[in-house]
Amino acid sequence: MGLSLRLALLFFVAFVSFQQLSASDDDTIFYESFDETFEGRWIVSDKDDYKGVWKHSTSEGHDDYGLLVSEMAKKYAIVKELDKPVSLKDGTVVLQYETFLQNGLECGGAYIKYLRPQEAGWTAKGFDNESPYSIMFGPDKCGATNKVHFILNHKNPKSGEFVEHHLKFPPSVPSDKLPHVYTAIIKPDNELRILIDGEEKKKANFLSAEDFEPPLIPAKTIPDPDDKKPEDWDERAKIPDPDAVKPDDWDEDAPMEIEDEDVEKPEGWLDDEPLEVDDPEAIKPEDWDDDEDGEWEAPKVDNPKCDTAPGCGEWKRPTKRNPAYKGKWHTPLIDNPNYKGIWKPQEIPNPNYFELDKPDFERIAAIGIEIWTMQDGILFDNILITKDEKVAESFRETTWKPKFTAEKEKQKVEDEAAGSDGALAGFQKKVFDLLYKIADIPFLSSHKLKILDIIEKGEKQPNLTIGVLVSIVVVITTVLFKIIFGGKKPAKVEPKSSVAAETSNKEGSSEEENENENEKEDTAAAPRRRRRDN
Repeated sequence: MGLSLRLALLFFVAFVSFQQLSASDDDTIFYESFDETFEGRWIVSDKDDYKGVWKHSTSEGHDDYGLLVSEMAKKYAIVKELDKPVSLKDGTVVLQYETFLQNGLECGGAYIKYLRPQEAGWTAKGFDNESPYSIMFGPDKCGATNKVHFILNHKNPKSGEFVEHHLKFPPSVPSDKLPHVYTAIIKPDNELRILIDGEEKKKANFLSAEDFEPPLIPAKTIPDPDDKKPEDWDERAKIPDPDAVKPDDWDEDAPMEIEDEDVEKPEGWLDDEPLEVDDPEAIKPEDWDDDEDGEWEAPKVDNPKCDTAPGCGEWKRPTKRNPAYKGKWHTPLIDNPNYKGIWKPQEIPNPNYFELDKPDFERIAAIGIEIWTMQDGILFDNILITKDEKVAESFRETTWKPKFTAEKEKQKVEDEAAGSDGALAGFQKKVFDLLYKIADIPFLSSHKLKILDIIEKGEKQPNLTIGVLVSIVVVITTVLFKIIFGGKKPAKVEPKSSVAAETSNKEGSSEEENENENEKEDTAAAPRRRRRDN
């Protein structure tokens, strides 16, 4: 290859690289790497509640600096003002940052607040949880809460009030102690995408009532606050039958069970023999002091005579269900001829209703971290605001991925060194990661808190992994059963022996709980032998 051609190619590569770098710089609105200390650039809140100490630190085994939560069980607040406010209305905007939960996250937040301009009523030194923000984004976990928040603080143009609109069914927080990168992509077509480690976990539409609670666009009508239920409105679907009379042969005092007269005492039953006798081989200890230890008694063992007999002790005839049992009589219910349904106030036009083509995003003037956490070791790093998704992807590849890969490899080595226990821990982690994904399934939303509670108990006691799986399978099966069968229970089939105890609705009904029915067996009843453990 000639020298001139080589120079031409070199010039071309340099030119292209320069153009890409310039485009990247143009599209990067804000970037904080924390390579330099935050002091003098970020402002720590002076509010008394925020005693947590921020530190400029690296994570173990890495040279990359970040902003560290250094103390447990403290509140933290720090803010960085942008050079100029950022509009969220001009094309795509990507919000991205990394967190490294070095000690996990049992109870606390690791989210960021993207603050409105200070004209909204806040100061950097006075930054606190009341400071007005435009967007809140990031992980939060404590008790039943386990989610990656995305909250839009949106102004109602009719009422002038700001309302927090929460993303519905947000993704769960990763359950490991690895570095993770969180990305929120806001598109001009009202689309929102949430990525964790570059993988899409949630897609939503800002204007969809299915995706945000409360929805950005209010309901057209609302219940009339001045409407009152009429005094004669009857909401009872069923009423006691006024013509019903308890049948003359209805015996409310008849017992549920009676002795089974058909059962006879087995031949050879030893009525006078106890179930247990003193151990003939037991010897009183030499150091036994009757004054201090009390009178010595030999331990009991099973009576050997009972092994060859049908049974020992007092014989009692077993019981069976009483065919005459009907329980307490109750007046049967009939359809209420005056039933009007459940009363609801009439709907009126919503005075705060408005239509919307796009969200009216407030500008971002500062980035704030205001959290309360029980864990230390939370490291914030590589906070980015950009117009280009590819720029965000490039940062993930160059800043986050090398740390993540190194930590994964480190974890793999530790697991291998731990042998089978490590393999089990790895299996359990995969199980819990899968369960967190299951908890995010929309049709399980009403049971999400219960599922997360079960998962968190399992994480604290890994030996319960199988039990956790079974519990969640039961929840899912229950939900599916209700979906398929509409929540209706199958008709109960009564055994033939209880036909005599049935009565029609005309006669009345019994509400007695037959709790003892399943607890007793119709067997030749004898006192059960009990084995004594010495």
